[in-house]
Amino acid sequence: MQAPSLPCHWASLPSPSVREAASMYGTAVAVFLVILVAALQGSAPPESPFPYRIPLDPEGALELSWNVSYSQEAVHFQLLARRLRAGLLFGMSDRGELKNADLVVLWTDGDSAYFADAWSDRKGQVHLDAQQDYQLLQAQRTPEGLSLLFKRPFATCDPKDYLIEDGTVHLVYGILAEPFRSLEAINTSGLQTGLQRVQLLKPDIPTPAVPSDTRTMEIRAPDVLIPDQETTYWCYITELPKDFSRHHIVMYESVITAGNEALVHHMEVFQCAAEFDSFPHFSGPCDSKMKPDRLNYCRHVLAAWALGAKAFYYPEEAGVAFGGPGSSRFLRLEVHYHNPLQIKGRRDSSGIRLYYTATLRRFDAGIMELGLVYTPVMAVPPRESAFVLTGYCTDKCTQLALPPSGIHIFASQLHTHLAGTKVVTVLARDGREREIVNRDNHYSAHFQEIRMLKKVVSVHQGDVLITSCTYNTQDREHATVGGFGILEEMCVNYVHYYPRTELELCKSAVDAGFLQKYFHLVNRFNNEDVCTCPQASVPEQFASVPWNSFNRDVLEALYGFAPISMHCNRSSAVRFQGDWNMQPLPRIISTLEEPTPQCPAIRGPSPASPTVVSITGGQR
Repeated sequence: MQAPSLPCHWASLPSPSVREAASMYGTAVAVFLVILVAALQGSAPPESPFPYRIPLDPEGALELSWNVSYSQEAVHFQLLARRLRAGLLFGMSDRGELKNADLVVLWTDGDSAYFADAWSDRKGQVHLDAQQDYQLLQAQRTPEGLSLLFKRPFATCDPKDYLIEDGTVHLVYGILAEPFRSLEAINTSGLQTGLQRVQLLKPDIPTPAVPSDTRTMEIRAPDVLIPDQETTYWCYITELPKDFSRHHIVMYESVITAGNEALVHHMEVFQCAAEFDSFPHFSGPCDSKMKPDRLNYCRHVLAAWALGAKAFYYPEEAGVAFGGPGSSRFLRLEVHYHNPLQIKGRRDSSGIRLYYTATLRRFDAGIMELGLVYTPVMAVPPRESAFVLTGYCTDKCTQLALPPSGIHIFASQLHTHLAGTKVVTVLARDGREREIVNRDNHYSAHFQEIRMLKKVVSVHQGDVLITSCTYNTQDREHATVGGFGILEEMCVNYVHYYPRTELELCKSAVDAGFLQKYFHLVNRFNNEDVCTCPQASVPEQFASVPWNSFNRDVLEALYGFAPISMHCNRSSAVRFQGDWNMQPLPRIISTLEEPTPQCPAIRGPSPASPTVVSITGGQR
């Protein structure tokens, strides 16, 4: 049973002078909305000035819509509260906590309603921000609930504010169940709270045309009973029709079962390995003991969607080939259900709709793996807040494997396991870092999607691609080694590019012999506590290391200078011809600087006081 709403004086009438001001304010808001709609007509229908929309909470009581203005360097938010009680908090934080968060708060003291830019400290106490950068544009009661329209610049140069940048943003919210006499009386620790991850700054790129002979195919879960647990990964095997000829995928989008928008977190479609004639049909949890082992060979990504993502279009000159000779007919759909309220009895048939054409485009699009090889020689010590591992696609590999005209990267999917917090890939040429391929400073393993790049990145023969991942292991007592397990780690960037080449994997790892020298050195300085016997595996050797600052710093230094083993692999998993062991690290003489936030033009001092809210619209 839903708790009854507490009395709230949202509809109390303002005094005559305030009413007159509110009328003028409403007229200004109406003019703003007309301008906003006109400005967005190139990227969204006129009736939809907010093209992006997500449910914030599992029940769908809070819904966020937004648009991005790159000319103004601001985000406009529309927050719909369907069952508002006494107010709410909404904002952003580094990892999705409501402590140390940048917030906007709507609350009532029982008589009036207020809106304010605020922040929370490490104890969850809410404070009024001295610089009011969230600007309320409209508060309106609608048939669906209370709608708030407000905006905020990407960067404010306010130390209490979150810097909105490319990549993942952890949105947070809290529900106020009772009035508060002041903003400072609110503490987030006692509220109903939650988080949602999105990419707020969607790239502003034109939508390519879809061919007239395009057909669709839906890869959907078969009426799954969503388990009543917080996290479930569901795997489903299906197959293409027999004699399905070669086609190009030119677009895909999500198909979400109505009512499950808040439960379906992300989905991926994988193509299975062509060397197997058949794959057993399966529908069940991906971690089930009943899952056939052969499903582990369904790893080639065809499509990936995450909450908040719209349709994904391939460039007009390229498409992803599937079907025909040399291509497996078997596909694996993986759906991540996020059910924190452990709702029972909900059924789901969500999936991904592929748009494909028999009229092949000029280029096949390809996917290339960059970063680190899945190997335990790359490890992160325990109790680290920001330990960095780096993988290389060297100039020797690109010189040998790329065509003279180069390749063009148009999209990217970053990937680590649970300890990853930041991923970046940089293009270097002639020893100098030239441009960022993709960066996510707030990466989360729980939010992975293929993201279109704002600018196509061209890679030429002799270029170097450097992928670095930052890890947090503060909650771990032992070293975290590289590998396939969820508690092991990866550092990968799956770049989507054209034209497709034979190069499918361009990754590195530290030379295993140099790592053994590390273990011998550590053993000498730790009274032979470290197992260096030949029969010990690398994970066993790392497990025996007594982690102190010396052992940690020496490992970090080793990764920074030791030679590497390069995997410059064809799609057959066979390396290109050449000597790929004991390769020197690429020499980088100039690195890119971290971008400096562009702050808004200096305004007059904003009043450090809450805004009294006058809510328009009909009665409740």
